[in-house]
Amino acid sequence: MTPSVPAIETRALTKAYGRHPALSDVELRIEEGSIFGLIGPNGAGKTTTMRLLLDIIRPTSGEVSVLGMNPRAGGARLRNAIGYLPGELRLNTRANAREFLRHLQRISGPVEPGTVERLAERLNLDLGRPVRSLSKGNKQKVGLIQAFMHQPRLLILDEPTSGLDPLVQQEFLSMVREAQQNGQTVFLSSHVLREIEQAANHVGILRAGVMVAVSTVEALRRRARQHLRIGVLTSEQEALHSTLARVPGLSVENTTPDPVRHDIVQVDARLDGAVDDLVRALAQHSIADLVIDQPDLEESVLGYYTGEEIGS
Repeated sequence: MTPSVPAIETRALTKAYGRHPALSDVELRIEEGSIFGLIGPNGAGKTTTMRLLLDIIRPTSGEVSVLGMNPRAGGARLRNAIGYLPGELRLNTRANAREFLRHLQRISGPVEPGTVERLAERLNLDLGRPVRSLSKGNKQKVGLIQAFMHQPRLLILDEPTSGLDPLVQQEFLSMVREAQQNGQTVFLSSHVLREIEQAANHVGILRAGVMVAVSTVEALRRRARQHLRIGVLTSEQEALHSTLARVPGLSVENTTPDPVRHDIVQVDARLDGAVDDLVRALAQHSIADLVIDQPDLEESVLGYYTGEEIGS
């Protein structure tokens, strides 16, 4: 059986500008039909990675394959199989949006009749307005339509929801999910962690040009700290503190009187370990209340940004 060719694969991919490394030894394998989210602070190397995949810039060293082809040698065949939205979209044409997109169709390849109009309706874009007069958000909609309209095998989207209002952001996420259902691959970068969480199957975290983690969204969430509030009888406060001190990965942050019941105190804590250990410990006490918040994915990711990985 012939092994499947990944949509994107890199080996030791490196880009340097003089002595400044913009990207260092990035290893990626993204299967076709998946949604991959790339996240990281400004200057981490997200846009550099995308430009290398598209042969806009070329690597200092390492290898890259896109849809089974070297981007340098793929030519028009590869370009027509990709829908690309750059992070800095500059549209200054005097043509209206419909005319501009009709021109791009001649470059991108066949577009099914009515597709542009359907996408414009979903994104609430007036195709009759001159492109240069559009707001940033509406120009972004034009960029999204040109990326999606020819149903490419691979979508590479750099900060795709920049300038979009929340309702249009949700419509964009629907478009991404539909693309995946259609067998297309989506590679997107974003500063909006919630967007990545809602859309992506896998996530890559870049920090200072280094891929510090590649993980599923669910695995990242499991690594995130959980915040707890435990209600206990005031008479058991000291005993509970003593018990919690023995729970792996748990730290007490604050203890305050309950605003309603004067015989109870509320213990706020943070858990980096297993919930099972906590439950076994609490079973020794008369617990009046227990609230465990959903893990904060953003907190987990910020740990990678700063180099203080949670659970490490």
